[in-house]
Amino acid sequence: MTTERNVTPGTSGIVLHAAAGYDLLVGLLMLGRERAFREKLLSLVRLKPGEAVLDVGCGTGTLAIAAKRHVGPAGTVSGIDASPEMIARADRKARKSGVAVAFKNGFAQSLPFPDAQFDVVLTTLMLHHLPRKARQELAVEMRRVLKPGGRVLAVDFGETARGRKSLLDHFHHRHGHVKIDDIIAVLSEAGLETVENGAVGMKDLQFVLAVAPCCM
Repeated sequence: MTTERNVTPGTSGIVLHAAAGYDLLVGLLMLGRERAFREKLLSLVRLKPGEAVLDVGCGTGTLAIAAKRHVGPAGTVSGIDASPEMIARADRKARKSGVAVAFKNGFAQSLPFPDAQFDVVLTTLMLHHLPRKARQELAVEMRRVLKPGGRVLAVDFGETARGRKSLLDHFHHRHGHVKIDDIIAVLSEAGLETVENGAVGMKDLQFVLAVAPCCM
């Protein structure tokens, strides 16, 4: 039996609403390498044609749209974000790109999807916006919506080396960074097993790739 949830979570994080400004900022911070960044992330999670993908905290939908191109016509991609403005812009970008992605406005801590629906769940540059309790709730929800053997890719800002301050540090000083050990711990508490982790190779970004047990 599957369940579908769409309730307001008890713990919330920071919600970004300036969708157009967000796209501009990401472009500036990535120094024109945003496309390479997206492709690097999708290579880490090893998307296959026909897979079902969920992008949690999808923002303006750029990564979800790229994921749809990887999984092809037989695959499906959904994106969810707490900001209506982000979802509206994501919808417009998908239509303009001629790509079918289902975007929803909702909370990461209470995903409005049935159990065991997705092969892959992505969450990128979002965990630092959430307090730890909310991260734990998100991890449990990601585990719930994953199929047995499904994969989670979590990407976020790590600590800078030797106290070095980058442009990303100054922009995110209010929200902080997430230690890779903390991401691994939160995923482990939810029943997800880390199989790979390390530096993304761009800026101060780090990743954790985890899998759901094959037997429910």
